[in-house]
Amino acid sequence: MSQLMSLEAMIAGHVEDGDTVALEGFTHLIPYAAGHEIIRQGRRNLELVRMTPDILYDQMIGMGIARAMKFSWGGNPGVGSLHRFRDAIENGWPAPLEIEEHTHAAMTCAYDAGAANLPFGLLRGYLGTDLPKVNGNIRWVTCPFTDETLAAVAAIRPDVAIIHAQRADRHGNVMLEGIIGIQREAVLSAKKALVTVEDIVDDFGERSPNAVILPGWALTAISLAPGGAHPSYAHGYYKRSNSFYVSWDEISRDREKFLTWMDQNVMNRNIHGSAEQLSG
Repeated sequence: MSQLMSLEAMIAGHVEDGDTVALEGFTHLIPYAAGHEIIRQGRRNLELVRMTPDILYDQMIGMGIARAMKFSWGGNPGVGSLHRFRDAIENGWPAPLEIEEHTHAAMTCAYDAGAANLPFGLLRGYLGTDLPKVNGNIRWVTCPFTDETLAAVAAIRPDVAIIHAQRADRHGNVMLEGIIGIQREAVLSAKKALVTVEDIVDDFGERSPNAVILPGWALTAISLAPGGAHPSYAHGYYKRSNSFYVSWDEISRDREKFLTWMDQNVMNRNIHGSAEQLSG
């Protein structure tokens, strides 16, 4: 059964240097508070995994915590490039970054395989494309029933998966509503699953038809972190800060400006729920 604890304790107890870590969220419910706590605690040599890495991973890469990233499409949505990501690739600053690029479909297949405890996922999507020429981890298999050639991608099995959600109950179950990306599969594929939430409630109450309930037995730890997805949004709680995504383009272009912003807005901020709040 998942444990309720402070964000600081959750990250300290479950994320180690050298881990493969997936912080998932698709436009919505991106776990910024957890990512910032990883940065503050100075983790290093992480392999980051995520569909559509955006500003959070730009910040993590720029602060030197990543050695590699497995992803599908990386950018500042609606704005342009991730400049800290590009600087790491093009100039090795602040450290070189290995990358393994996939399509959304392939990442989904890889997470599905990990969640099902299978060694790889299958898809047709890479047939006739050039991505296999630059990604040696895309392999080919022959279907034993039809002799059809299919693309195979290794299962994603992170050491730690981290997501943000709207609510957890006092039994350690978690509910997500709104746009759901690959969070469920990421949780089920990981050795340890960590969740930050907006609220701890006695009962989930009414829920929308697309609500996902993650049972406490599938989760390792939960932390109360109101606003933990900002500047992305949390359906039913707050809107996306589109202006921040625009401003990040200028902030992140210059190394010194980036480091100053991170020092003032991440390194010196303490976003976590206390044990008293959690046990309330």
